[in-house]
Amino acid sequence: MTDPTTLRVGMVGYAFMGAAHSHAWRTAPRFFDLPLRPELTAIAGRNEEGVRAAAQKMGWESAETDWRRLIERDDIDLIDICSPGDTHAEIAIAALEAGKHVLCEKPLANSVADAERMAAAADAAAARGVYSMCGFSYRRTPALALARRMVAEGRLGQIRHVRAQYLQDWLSDADAPLTWRLDKSKSGSGALGDIGAHSIDAAQWITGLNITGVSALLQTFVTERPVAGDLVGLGGHGASGADTVRGPVSVDDAAIFSARFAGNGNGNGNGTAPGSGKGSAAGPIGVFEATRFALGRKNAMRLEINGTAGSLAFDFEDMNALSVYDAADGSDAGFRKILVTEPQHPYAGNWWPTGHGLGYEHLFTHQVVDLVHAIAGSQPPAPSFADALQVQKVLAAVEASAHADSRWHTV
Repeated sequence: MTDPTTLRVGMVGYAFMGAAHSHAWRTAPRFFDLPLRPELTAIAGRNEEGVRAAAQKMGWESAETDWRRLIERDDIDLIDICSPGDTHAEIAIAALEAGKHVLCEKPLANSVADAERMAAAADAAAARGVYSMCGFSYRRTPALALARRMVAEGRLGQIRHVRAQYLQDWLSDADAPLTWRLDKSKSGSGALGDIGAHSIDAAQWITGLNITGVSALLQTFVTERPVAGDLVGLGGHGASGADTVRGPVSVDDAAIFSARFAGNGNGNGNGTAPGSGKGSAAGPIGVFEATRFALGRKNAMRLEINGTAGSLAFDFEDMNALSVYDAADGSDAGFRKILVTEPQHPYAGNWWPTGHGLGYEHLFTHQVVDLVHAIAGSQPPAPSFADALQVQKVLAAVEASAHADSRWHTV
């Protein structure tokens, strides 16, 4: 008999994101009062030995070698998708049609067409009380949640500029091995979709404005890499010694694009670069950069927003702080730093005493908390698949612009 006080979870994938999500499902009910108690019912992965070891290590009750078994099982209420992007659409749509709630990692899919199918399935499921959410975890950073609150309160006035960077360096070594993240058929894109998607979502979420057009440049610095042992599979010798096999990199290493956001009276949709027509109320403009080749930057997810009344600045490498400038303080006041660890700050009151900072793993715990409350309250969680579809459309416009000599593309 189903226990109405539990939420029984089945997860697909057990690598980096799988570990982060597992930790979140275990931790959330220990620090937050939840209306439903998550149960780590089953985890799925293709390698039987690997998935069983992961289940034991990360606290899952059972393991499956086929994600379809999770959907078939009557003792699972929610499917958590942590597998590569090429699998998202098939798994999510099947789960929703079977009456399972879905949490799907970002980016939502590898194409706009797949994302549209997922969003449609999510809408149909929501009408039956079955809910879905995309895992843009940076929304759950207390400092960024506070930034959104400040913008919504009008503290920045009318938004003029958005600057977003996501800088990492883990692929700077040309001999770093080829992984699925460098295979377009599995990942959809490189730095653009892997980390740039976070910047796009955060910028749109905090400002409350969608990106309407882009002009972009994509670059691949290293076009071939050593094939990792688990990817050889075709008679290769792995990535060691003189027999090293190198495979093609089919995604971008870095992405740069300028953007126009929606605004009152801004409706440029003619496919040309928007002008500042006389008397028009144009929306904000933005500059975005995503790279995994910025030596010395480990996870510098940065966002700065300038408005007519003030500015906000954030860097995830100092994730517990938000820099704020209030123009009313005077032109020489400069930015002040808010340590976002006070009980009144988003999420912070459920953790440690003031000044005791949080870490990366807490974002996923907060994600679980918000999702569980939404499901229990029969409320659509956010970000929705429709929100994630909007990000997917921006990603597609960036790629289209880059492949057309940076010409302006509408979203």
